[in-house]
This record gives sequence, C-alpha cells and structure tokens, in this order.
Amino acid sequence: MSSPPQHISKTKFLDAALQVIRTKGYAAATVDDICQRAGVTKGSFFHHFASKDELAVAAASHWDAMTAEFFASAPYRLAPDPLDRILGYVDFRAAILTGEPAEYTCLLGTLVQEIYATHPDIRAACDRGLCSHIAELTRDIEAARACYAPTATWSAESLGYFIQALLQGSFIFAKAKQSPNVVRSNLQHLRRYLETLFNRSAAS
Repeated sequence: MSSPPQHISKTKFLDAALQVIRTKGYAAATVDDICQRAGVTKGSFFHHFASKDELAVAAASHWDAMTAEFFASAPYRLAPDPLDRILGYVDFRAAILTGEPAEYTCLLGTLVQEIYATHPDIRAACDRGLCSHIAELTRDIEAARACYAPTATWSAESLGYFIQALLQGSFIFAKAKQSPNVVRSNLQHLRRYLETLFNRSAAS
C-alpha cells in the first residue's frame, strides 16, 4: 500500500496531536499514541518531525490557524454592531461546550500550563496563538468602546486578556469536575459584566 502524500500525513499527525495532548496532557502523550491516533507509521512521524517537542510547536500553530478559521466563520461575525459581535462571541463559546473536556478545552492552555518553565519554544508558540486570538477580540472591543464607552479608562487589549483569562481558568474547572457547567456559568457572568461595562441597557 502506498504512503499518503506528505502534506496529508503531516496534517494527520498535527490533528492527532491536538486530540491526544488535550486528552492526556503533554508529558503523558507519546509519539506512539500520536501515531496510533493518526493511523500513520512511526517512521513517517520522524520524517516530518525531529521530536515530540517539534511536533508540539507545529501543533500550536496548526491549532491557531484552525481556530482562527473556525471563529471567523461563526455566525456572530456577521453582526454589524461590534458590541453584538462581542456578546455573540460569548454566546458562541457557550454553545460549543459539547462532548468531553478534551473536545472543547484549549490546546494552548493545556500545553502552556504544563510546559511553561521547561519548553521555551512550545511556550512561545502558545503565547503567539493566545495573543493572536486576543488581537482579534481586541478589534471588536475597541470599536464597541468607541461607540458605547468612549470615556472609559480601560484598554480594549486588557479586556481581551480578561476574557481569555476567564475562559482558560474556567477550562481548568471543567477538567477538574469533568463538566462544562462552571464554564457556562462563568460565561453568563461575563455576558452580564460586558453588558454593564458597555451600558448595554442604555444602548438598547
């Protein structure tokens, strides 16, 4: 049987890494686990990646690209009002809390909590991905602030970091409790906070 084209087999490894690392954590995930999940040989793995660490850096970039496309095509992106897009983002995050924790929690958060002090290349890749997502949020936050809170002293970027910190912290509880209920509750609180911050009732 012929081997799959390089780009297809490499993508299989990256997709498998997302699932295995989110399920087992980075230290517990082995190259054998990832090969088995990908359905591709170990020899092919080392054709594409020199090590598990190199795969993790590539997987972080792969995750960033996938999630950027996923959120860019979400329904809330069509809202003309930037505040509606922000609140729609919160609602969308609640709507995708389905399945097991490994299916809805963040690869980057999972990785960086575990390797931040020991794997600088992976940590930097996670930081780039997290900051990239915050930058997308920040554009809508800045536009909403200009419309609804022009005299506010807080920055759009700081609110973007706050939203992501709430999500990543909530994912820790989802893993601890094996349930998304805390995440849903925290997102409801976040939505109420954002409505107050932007004086949504007056705006409405």
